[in-house]
Amino acid sequence: MKKITILGSTGSIGTNALKVIDAKREEFQVLGISGYSNFELLKEQIEKFNPKYICIGNEDKAEILKRMYPEKVIYFGDDGLKSMGALDEADIVLTAISGAVGIEATVEAIKKQKRVALANKETMVAAGEYINNLLKEYPKAEIIPVDSEHSALFQSMQGSGSKEVKTLIITASGGTFRGKTLDELKDVTVEQALKHPNWAMGKKITIDSSTLVNKGLEVIEAHMLFGVDYENIEVLVHPQSIIHSMVEFVDSSIIAQIGVPDMKLPIQYAFTYPNREASSELERLDLKRLKELTFDQVDSTVFKGVELAFYAGKVGKTMPCVFNSANEVAVELFLKGKIKFLQIYEIIEKAMKQHEPKEADNLEIIKKVDNETRKWVYDSYGRD
Repeated sequence: MKKITILGSTGSIGTNALKVIDAKREEFQVLGISGYSNFELLKEQIEKFNPKYICIGNEDKAEILKRMYPEKVIYFGDDGLKSMGALDEADIVLTAISGAVGIEATVEAIKKQKRVALANKETMVAAGEYINNLLKEYPKAEIIPVDSEHSALFQSMQGSGSKEVKTLIITASGGTFRGKTLDELKDVTVEQALKHPNWAMGKKITIDSSTLVNKGLEVIEAHMLFGVDYENIEVLVHPQSIIHSMVEFVDSSIIAQIGVPDMKLPIQYAFTYPNREASSELERLDLKRLKELTFDQVDSTVFKGVELAFYAGKVGKTMPCVFNSANEVAVELFLKGKIKFLQIYEIIEKAMKQHEPKEADNLEIIKKVDNETRKWVYDSYGRD
């Protein structure tokens, strides 16, 4: 029986993970769950899965949970997340929190030599160098990627060494505004940006998909996870979202991982790796119904997120952290109606231009740069 902690249980990844676990109760047990503000859903999950440990973002809500469930261990806030990541009883920690807040919980899980099922792009983007050094220090710990693209790359590379890889090919749906011009994007609304054609996701990641910043984050994460040079990473627009990513090898063979656009498969694979298992929750892809699979280049004159990420990654050091932090605040400001859609790119670019990169080899530096970048964006764009 594998005991699993789910950080971000009320989000889209977390709720899908609980469906995976529910279908295989004889194999998986929910040890702990965390939710930020969706109190009602968190209570439903507590009643259904009976976790021993619970974390919520708000201290007042934590006190209510303590009165409701006196037999359970209740945490709150960022320190609570760190405690959840460090639970001795856990076999697997699923980090499904959006944003840089998930980094420290992942660090704690690595120090406890756990398997981290990583669904938080920001961990490897902002702190990839530090995380990779930490994995060398704690060799029994491991990271299995959950993002559909990185899971696809990970699966496609099984049985092959990194020296055999020529190109990592990351696919993108193209987001809500695929094919649009800069002029057409000048005045798009939040509601329009949140209408993703293929995937049901949280607000932040849906906006990232609309700007294609999510693909930029994935480029940096792929470099950090697999040690492949940026010159050998490519992004292709694939509107059908059936091929989740591909690996081209030095002999020109290409291996792809394909399936329905559903996060439950990569979640379960991260839980059961190196084994593959059947589940009633996993939908089968009917190849006979596929009419076409198409690919195109990213229009970098309109969707600048990928190009900016390549720049940040190649500069390295703390620049990817700035890229990530600036984007997080920019998306927040867009969702609040304080900036226009295209200003997201402007904010990222200006934040990187004003930053002097530093070595990103410890968590304190990363947190300092993250905080400074956020303050700069709020001060420059967030005031009423």
